[in-house]
Amino acid sequence: MNYDEIATQDYLDNLIPIEDVIMMGYPNGLWDQKNNRPIARKGITATHPGINYNGKQEFLIDVACFPGSSGSPVLLYNPCNYIDRMDNCFSKPRVKFLGILRAGPVHIIRPLKDITIKMPNNLGMVINSYKILDFIPLLNKLRAKAV
Repeated sequence: MNYDEIATQDYLDNLIPIEDVIMMGYPNGLWDQKNNRPIARKGITATHPGINYNGKQEFLIDVACFPGSSGSPVLLYNPCNYIDRMDNCFSKPRVKFLGILRAGPVHIIRPLKDITIKMPNNLGMVINSYKILDFIPLLNKLRAKAV
């Protein structure tokens, strides 16, 4: 991945509140073993990617996020057309790394006193893309030790 493929805070700020996203991962440990491929999921942003959700550097997506999906990359994905926040229409593809799924909140149901059922509510918490840049000094330090 090149640095220009990582959405900056300015880039996130200029998105519209509801954008198309895809996520690649291994929900419930599922994957295409024969072809060595992850599972693709598609959805939308559930909160604006440029606004910190609950004061954290993250946002929500409306994608079925199951255990095993944590760590999955989340990408802005428009294969053909998109509209910017100034209502300009573009007829070209757009792909940008928006962040990494960190969790999928669950809905807790207690049908009986001793039974608890946790059901995914099809939302995902995504750490903002630019936070990955925080790892660069650590990676450079590890690289220097390896040499």
